[in-house]
Amino acid sequence: AEMERRGIIDAIITQNIDGLHQVAGSQRVLEIHGHVREVHCLTCGWEGESPPYLEAFLRSGELPICPQCGGVMKPKVVLFGEALPHDIVVAAQEAALHSDLMLVAGSSLEVMPAADLPALAVRSGSKLIIATLGMTPYDHLADVLLRGDVAQTLPWLAQRL
Repeated sequence: AEMERRGIIDAIITQNIDGLHQVAGSQRVLEIHGHVREVHCLTCGWEGESPPYLEAFLRSGELPICPQCGGVMKPKVVLFGEALPHDIVVAAQEAALHSDLMLVAGSSLEVMPAADLPALAVRSGSKLIIATLGMTPYDHLADVLLRGDVAQTLPWLAQRL
C-alpha cells in the first residue's frame, strides 16, 4: 500500500482471496481468484456480504442457503476447474502490458494464467523484479532477484525505490 501511495505501483494483481491488500490500504487490487468478502447463490445469482453467512457456516457446518431462492451459496472465489473472471484477467493483462516495472512478490509463478503475466510485461518492455523464497520458472527474465521472505524483502525494496 505504501508503494501504491508513493506512485510506484499502479495495480496489485493477486491470487490471494483474503482481502488483506485492501485492509492494508491498497486501492486498485485485481483479485484473479476472487475474494471471500461476498457470497453468491449458485442457483439464482443473488449476492450478499459474507460475514453473516460465513459465521453461520462456521457455527453449524451447514452450507449457507440463499435468502432469495433457497439455493446453495458460496464465497465469490474461483474453485479448481471454474473459469477465472474474464474482466479481471483482461485488466491484469492490460496492467502487465502497460507497466514500466512489474514486481512479483511471494509467488512461485506456477499457476496460469497469472504466472504468464511477468513474461507479458517483459515482452512489452517492462523491468521485472521477483522477490520470493525459492526459484521460479521466470527467474531468467528478472532484472532483479530478491531471495527471502517478502516480509523482509519488500520493506527493504520500498526504501530503495
